[in-house]
Amino acid sequence: MCFCNGIGDKGFCYNGFCDHDNKSVFVYTDDMSELLAPAGNIEALDAAIGEGADAVYMGLKSFNARLRSSNFAWNQFEAAVESVHRQGKKIYVTVNTVAEESETERLYRFLEYLESVGPDGIIVQDFGVVRMVQEFFPKLKLHASTQMNVASARAVNILGKEGFSRVVLARELSLEEIRAIKAASSCELEVFVHGALCVSESGLCLFSSFLGGKSANRGMCTQACRRLYTADFDGREETGYYFSPYDLQLIDRIPQLMEAGVESFKIEGRMKSAEYVGSVTAAYRYVMDHWQEDKKGAIATGRRILSTDFARTKTRYWFDSDKAENLLDPKQAGGTGIYLGKIEQVKSDGPEVRFARIVGGSYDPDVGDSIRLHRKDDTGRESHKIKQIKTIDGEQWIDIPTGFSRGDPVYLLQTKAMSKRYDRVLPKDLSRYRKQPGGGQVPVMDLSPVPRTGFDYFPDGLYVQVSTLRDLHVIAGGPQVRSILELTKDTARDLLDPAANIPFSRRQMILSLDPYCPQADEPELAETVQRLIEAGYATWIVNNPSHFSMIRGKKTAKGEPAHMIAGPYLYTFNRWAASWLENQDIETFVTPLENSRDNLEETFEPALRRKVMVSLFAYPALFRMRFHMPDSYDFVYFKDKEEMEFKVLSAEQGSYVMPEKPFSVVDARQRLERMGVSHFLLDFSKNRIEKSDYKFILKALNKGEVIPDTSRFNWKDGFYSPEKIERYQKARERAEQTQSNRKNSYGKGRSSKTPRRPSGR
Repeated sequence: MCFCNGIGDKGFCYNGFCDHDNKSVFVYTDDMSELLAPAGNIEALDAAIGEGADAVYMGLKSFNARLRSSNFAWNQFEAAVESVHRQGKKIYVTVNTVAEESETERLYRFLEYLESVGPDGIIVQDFGVVRMVQEFFPKLKLHASTQMNVASARAVNILGKEGFSRVVLARELSLEEIRAIKAASSCELEVFVHGALCVSESGLCLFSSFLGGKSANRGMCTQACRRLYTADFDGREETGYYFSPYDLQLIDRIPQLMEAGVESFKIEGRMKSAEYVGSVTAAYRYVMDHWQEDKKGAIATGRRILSTDFARTKTRYWFDSDKAENLLDPKQAGGTGIYLGKIEQVKSDGPEVRFARIVGGSYDPDVGDSIRLHRKDDTGRESHKIKQIKTIDGEQWIDIPTGFSRGDPVYLLQTKAMSKRYDRVLPKDLSRYRKQPGGGQVPVMDLSPVPRTGFDYFPDGLYVQVSTLRDLHVIAGGPQVRSILELTKDTARDLLDPAANIPFSRRQMILSLDPYCPQADEPELAETVQRLIEAGYATWIVNNPSHFSMIRGKKTAKGEPAHMIAGPYLYTFNRWAASWLENQDIETFVTPLENSRDNLEETFEPALRRKVMVSLFAYPALFRMRFHMPDSYDFVYFKDKEEMEFKVLSAEQGSYVMPEKPFSVVDARQRLERMGVSHFLLDFSKNRIEKSDYKFILKALNKGEVIPDTSRFNWKDGFYSPEKIERYQKARERAEQTQSNRKNSYGKGRSSKTPRRPSGR
């Protein structure tokens, strides 16, 4: 441990670990990889810069994927940019959520403000943001968020041509895939190296949104994957945290990633404490600076520094293997930290202060320690820094937040001893930092009109999507104008087999590409797509930027051009996103499954709604995983504490969790037709469909009837929005106040028994 107070022989000290005995000093160069740390609040910013981060990333109060973190006020952000730049560091801003059409004016003002302040880059997911930046804010540098689901060189190169300077790669990639992407692309690459993982493939999770409108694509994820579930093992029920992944730790792979040419190493944790940010930043800083002198020793030191990270079990994920056992353990609680025990008793000390006695652990927490409390029914969690400790009858009692009771488990996140004071990055006086988003109005965005003849490849009517050749035969003879088949290795073999019995002509079929396109699969997929286009399959649903160059400009053997329809995972929640896709030669769109009726109307004017296909029925993949489930997961069905049922399926391309209760708005067809919508989708992907079920759904569709025991998803209520809830509450308060005023006015100066007669005629 270090006793030099951060000075040392060569001036290096990493969170208490010195390099005093090293005989040489690593030489810094301009082309070294960047260490990028999270700054979820001012203290974390101080810790990140204090421990040697080259750059920090942060969110403001809107349009970022960690809306539950503290985030920065306008003046704090402006001061941070100036202060960080003064130290020769960089600062990036997360604008990595999708925006609804009603939010585009606020988004425009926000981007206008960011350009005036001058961060070094903005991290984006929404193609609408990309389109606005290209059109109006060219000084802003674009970084593709991991939520954009970029996992291949083709996707990187598409974005590079669109002006992106950096891409944050999807997390579920191997070292070999990252090397291949770097070798075949020119954009800067950013790779997550430490912190919490999503079990779902990046940017493709709908779970939290399906359960209550709190979309991961909107920064509102409730981490439903980390909850306790009850699985059905052939009639025997067992509970477990079946989908709560370990935490990523790539400290010992840093040398290989640097040698591969990765430009930026990203630490996850905008909702973590300053102590966490400081210790993790220090560990990776040390390894990055010293691995060339002594790889083994540098990694050992980095791992010692990380020993204070009391988070979940660590994994190197795809760097080690593609086995789910490398990532999941049903016995691992969804939370983080060292187990301290459970609350045995609770006492109140005044109206707001509560104390608890914790039993079952091996460590007695101290004042200043950070803990995390979990409700035993898994309905909530909260982090808390201990402020008071009492000793009653020889037992230790600690203060806890309200809302927790006997039986709730408690975990240690950080000890007081880990705390370290850092120089403040922001100046004390922020009065001179006064920039805020102004009142600018977003210019009108006109989408391309529908040609008089429409689109030959996109006729009006009903479309039906399935996943297997067997299910194509089930829907044969139905009323659909086109049948859509998911392209998998199995269906590709069927389609290319001259002897296969395909019940539809190639002109009547559309092929749909999977939204996750990793580098390892991309060359084979591109070759398969080319062969199928030449064979006459000319219309494709694309769900990832990598698909564009596989199809754009291609022709069938007969000279017919290939066409692209934007799938639901390209997230056209606003007309600016649709406009960007139009610039990629995509003129027709399947609306996102998370979308609402109101946002659909706002995004596409009546004359443009013939460009749109609306899903009326689907079993949405709530999250997708790039692995087969563990052998021990011998179940299909599981349920949550509300008794809502789900099913998990494993296929050659990965695993999927879907609701047992499908999404359905088949009864809305007639209303949509009156609105000008003329393309409708019944999506049976990933499900085996029976003829009787198909006929039942068609009957409900034709009669405009509600299918019982189905979900409306966000169709009626839209996304959960704190602003929307606040507006609703204020409107209700105004209505109640108005009613109260009327009652008071009604009774003033008169007997309550005598009704007031209307005056005049």
